[in-house]
Amino acid sequence: MSGLKQELGLAQGIGLLATSLLGTGVFAVPALAALAAGDDSLWAWPLLIVLVFPIAIVFAVLGRQFPSAGGVAYFVGMAFGPRLERVTGWLFLSVIPVGLPAALHIAAGFWQGMFGWQGAQLLLAELATLALIWLVGTRGAGSSANLQSIIAGLIVALIVAIWWRGGLTLTTIPFPAPADVSLSAMSASLAVMFWCFVGLEAFAHLASEFKQPERDFPRALMIGLLLAGSVYWACTVVVLHFPLWHDDGAAASLPLIVVALFGKQAQWIACIIGYLACFASLNIYIQSFARLVWSQAQYRPQSPLARLSAKRIPLNALNAVLACCVICTLGIYAFSINLDTLIIYANGIFILIYLLCMLAGCRLLKGRYKALAWIGSVLCLLLLAIPGWKSLYAIVMLAGLWLLLPQRRAVA
Repeated sequence: MSGLKQELGLAQGIGLLATSLLGTGVFAVPALAALAAGDDSLWAWPLLIVLVFPIAIVFAVLGRQFPSAGGVAYFVGMAFGPRLERVTGWLFLSVIPVGLPAALHIAAGFWQGMFGWQGAQLLLAELATLALIWLVGTRGAGSSANLQSIIAGLIVALIVAIWWRGGLTLTTIPFPAPADVSLSAMSASLAVMFWCFVGLEAFAHLASEFKQPERDFPRALMIGLLLAGSVYWACTVVVLHFPLWHDDGAAASLPLIVVALFGKQAQWIACIIGYLACFASLNIYIQSFARLVWSQAQYRPQSPLARLSAKRIPLNALNAVLACCVICTLGIYAFSINLDTLIIYANGIFILIYLLCMLAGCRLLKGRYKALAWIGSVLCLLLLAIPGWKSLYAIVMLAGLWLLLPQRRAVA
C-alpha cells in the first residue's frame, strides 16, 4: 500500500497517458517525420506503434503486478536490488535541469505566437506555467487526469476539424506502395518519431493511484498509446496534404494550416491547444518526479520529503521538484544557455531508462511477457545506438551515479 490516494479510473488514465505522449511533439513531429520521409512516413507510424508495443506491454504488466509510485526505479529495485533502484531514480531526476526548462520554453513559445512576447515576458509565462502545475498538483492525481482528459479531447477535436474543413478522406491519403518505401528514409523518420512515445516511464509512477491498478493501468496504457499514435498519424496526413510549413519550421505546421483553413482569427485556438498540450506533458512529468522523490525518501521516514499532505499528496516532494525547475529556468534565462544540444544528450537517458525497465522485466516476468521483455531490450539497445556517440552521455551518467552516490545506511 503506497499511501497515495487511489482515485484514477480508466478514462482518466487514458487521458493522462495520451496527453503525456502527445505533449510538445504533436505540433512539430508530424512535420519533421514528413520532412524526413515524405509519404513514406504514413507507413512509419503504424510500424513504430508495432515496435513500441512490446515495450508498452512490459510497462503495463510490470505496473499491474508491482504498482508503485517509484515507477521504473521500483521495478529495477525489485529485479536488481536497492542500489540500482536508487541510481535509476536519480538518472530519471537528472532530466529536470534540461528537459523541463526546454519543454517550458516550447510551451511559452505559443504565447509568443499569439502576443509576440520576448525575453522576460516569456520567462514570466514559464514561471506562471509552473505555478499552474503546482496548483493542479495540490488537488491530486484525479484533478490532473480530468484536466488532461479535456486537453486530449481538444487535441482530437482540432484534428477532426482540420480533416473536415480540409476535405480529407481516407481515399485521398497518398499511401505509397510497400515496394516503393525507402528503408533509409523510414529509418530516419523513425529516429525522430520515437520521442513521441517517451512518456511511458512517467506514467508508470501513477500506477499505484488507480482505483483498480491490476485492471485499469494496463488498459489505460495500451489504449492511450493507440490514441496518441492515431493522432500523430492523422496529423502527418494533414501536413502532407497542406505543405505550408517548409519555410516557417515544423513547430509552425499546424497553426499555419489552421490559419489557412479557418482564417487568421483561428490562430489563437491552435496556439492555446498547443500550449495546453505542452502543459499536459509538463504536468504529468512533474507530478511523476514528485512521486519518485517521495518514494525514494521512504527509507528515511522522518524526512519532510517522505510525508504526505492531508489529501495524501506528496506536496513537499512536489514543492522540491518545482523549486528545482524554477532555479534551472532562471539560470538558463540568466546565462542564455542553448538547450538544443543538451536535449539530444538527455534523450539518451530516456532510452537507457526504458532499457533498464526491459531488463527488469526479463528478470521479474515469466512466459510470453519475459519474451517480450527480451524483445524490448533488443529494441532499446538499437535505439540507444541511433544517436551514436551522443548516447555515451547517458551511459556515463549511469556509471557516474553508480560510483558517486553514497551507500545508504540502514534505518532501524
